[in-house]
Amino acid sequence: SEDYSYCYLVPLVIAYMIWEKREAWRRFPAEVSVCGFGLLLTGIAFFWMGELGGEYLTLYLGAWLVLLGLVWIHAGGARFRQILFPLLMIPAMFPLPSFLHDRLSLKLKLLSSQLGVEIMQWAGISAYREGNVIDLGFTQLQVVDACSGLRYLFPIVILGLLLAWFFRAPFWKRGLLVLSTLPLIVLTNSARIAATGLLYEPFGSQVAEGFFHDFSGWLIFMVTLAMLLLEMWLLSLPGRRKISPGKEISGLQRGGSLFLKTPPGRQKIALALAALLLLLTWGLSRGIEFREKVPVIKPLAQFPLNLGPWRGEFQVMEQIFVDALDLSDYFIIDYENDKGQKINFYTAYYESQRKGESIHSPASCLTGGGWVFQNVVETELEIDGYGPISVNRVFMVKNGVRQLVYYWFPQRGRNLTNAYQLKIYVFWDSLTKQRTDGALVRLITPLAEFEEADRADFRLRQFMAEALPLLDQFLPGADR
Repeated sequence: SEDYSYCYLVPLVIAYMIWEKREAWRRFPAEVSVCGFGLLLTGIAFFWMGELGGEYLTLYLGAWLVLLGLVWIHAGGARFRQILFPLLMIPAMFPLPSFLHDRLSLKLKLLSSQLGVEIMQWAGISAYREGNVIDLGFTQLQVVDACSGLRYLFPIVILGLLLAWFFRAPFWKRGLLVLSTLPLIVLTNSARIAATGLLYEPFGSQVAEGFFHDFSGWLIFMVTLAMLLLEMWLLSLPGRRKISPGKEISGLQRGGSLFLKTPPGRQKIALALAALLLLLTWGLSRGIEFREKVPVIKPLAQFPLNLGPWRGEFQVMEQIFVDALDLSDYFIIDYENDKGQKINFYTAYYESQRKGESIHSPASCLTGGGWVFQNVVETELEIDGYGPISVNRVFMVKNGVRQLVYYWFPQRGRNLTNAYQLKIYVFWDSLTKQRTDGALVRLITPLAEFEEADRADFRLRQFMAEALPLLDQFLPGADR
């Protein structure tokens, strides 16, 4: 993803920061520290959570904690402290999981759109916002993912950390410098959106696309960096107090004196124990299968097309999307009743959820298609003839089209509603049941021009009363 293109530069930055500390590193002898085993064991635990839960970010964090633990064990506490800050920056190389990325991107889009509209209104431009769509009267501007500011947020935060690293000032000033990166990027991105709206009428659509769009993105990055440098200069003015390298090293030397020299025998034992733990973890992950593939009870293609007053028609997903989603089985059926009301019914099933082969939440897929989620709530419905069921209720809008969405995740006898629950139970059930199968169920109904949302809710509940008892005959439950 272009949002994480900066990640390739982070290792070079970290390597330089560690190189800068080479003289301080040499001042201390290499000593074994048993404290590092705490980080090592925590990293191994994160590895298993990521391996069994099918989540790459947890695996990355586990590898990072293992690395920190090994450095601490091998180098000792005094040396470890010298390069701790660069080591803490390693997670900046890891991209966020899609559900976190999309959620953060959506919040930034909405916040930047809101502030951008307020700036335009302050400048005398008539502007109205609906979700991430800005109506200027003569045209509409949609704040897409590329305009969310997320692409510049993480690089600016990393630059803020680097500036704080080289800034010789009290800790609170360096902390303030880092924290200020967040509001600065939001403000500059909002100003970019406002400038696009102000220039659109005299210069046309070219200000919102192509070279100008890319250049304005680069410009807000440079402006934000300049503002950080200005803030750094201002913070250094009152009561200016530099911390000399000599004093910093002296303090660390005093801390290092707490560590007694480790006998060679204990060093070998500690390193051998760390190696044994890693080999044991690797062997278990390769030699034991914690996930059993559980097929559907009946092929989903056999799901009935006639449900009470509803008549359906199967739709086929393009193979490129099937491959990207790593589905085991699925159906997409467009239902319609005699009143012309429509419901799209989608169910995706996974025999086993693994790294990169797990359920994709509609919160990621639909927002990626340009839909703006509004009024997202978890609610419990009482379905006639079926009983209570918890679902995510979402009202989404795109280009004036309104749709009501219900979705949830049937997982081995449980109906879950959020991605965090999903990962936790995948991890737990892989240990206790050797099962990670699960499904996504999604219902979408469009609203007529002046239709109330309550009528769409009633329509979906009626449909669920017909469909859910039948769906349970296809999806494995707690006892398969």
